[in-house]
Amino acid sequence: MAKILVTGANGQVGRELQVLAAQRSDVQFIFTNRTLLDITDGDAVEKFFNEQQPDYCINCAAYTAVDKAETETDLAKAVNVTAVQHLATQCHKHGAPFIHFSTDYVYHNSLNRPLREDDPTEPKGVYAQTKLDGEKAALEAHDHSMIVRTSWVYSTFGHNFVKTMLRLGGERDRLTVVFDQIGSPTYARSLADAMLKVIQLHRMGTVSQEKWHGIYHYSNEGICSWYDFAKAAIDAKGLECEILPIETKDFPTPAQRPPFSLLNKAKFKSAFGLTIPHWQKDLKRMLEHL
Repeated sequence: MAKILVTGANGQVGRELQVLAAQRSDVQFIFTNRTLLDITDGDAVEKFFNEQQPDYCINCAAYTAVDKAETETDLAKAVNVTAVQHLATQCHKHGAPFIHFSTDYVYHNSLNRPLREDDPTEPKGVYAQTKLDGEKAALEAHDHSMIVRTSWVYSTFGHNFVKTMLRLGGERDRLTVVFDQIGSPTYARSLADAMLKVIQLHRMGTVSQEKWHGIYHYSNEGICSWYDFAKAAIDAKGLECEILPIETKDFPTPAQRPPFSLLNKAKFKSAFGLTIPHWQKDLKRMLEHL
């Protein structure tokens, strides 16, 4: 029976993996959080791998406080770079394929077409830079590292845009949301399910090491702005709250956001033969679980 280590199990994707794991009897899951395993501690990671001998590792842990990262640089680097290197190094030592999640924030351009994995990166801010550095650390430390860049992740668990909009929409008569940042949301359960399907394909021998190693994109199909996304969530729940569009310049933040981060998923779909749900369909599915 394959053994899958999931680090950062209390995050959105980690929690969704726990839901899916409860439906599986063919795989053994090991879920860890900061209390059970400090992945920034190289010795602790080495000891854990020696004891548990995982066959796969999915790293869901990340420092994601985009604005706070501008002042908490050392912590962001420790979690997004150093910890990733520790995990990838031990995965290499134990022959365990590694999955690590990254972000659309590594891009900052206006190509006006879905972004491909080989498009130039241009991280703006500490968070974006540490995520890009973490990608490089994983790819260099282990020749069986899969980097999955995703965007606008939301879930029934934790804090995220959808849950914030619904909470505020129930409290206020009017909300303003930026309309000039374009991309696509990612329902964490669909992302988690896709990763388990990729692992299953690898176990069946249909995914080679060459295919596994590298960078992929995953987000829901379709395109929208944050304004569109907020309005869809508010309308779906029938809340009496007016959503007004504003420009990014009217909502300044310490760290810049990418203006256009629609991800091209053709490489992922072709490599693994998997379909990806449209964001509107997945939003409806998520709201049914709230």
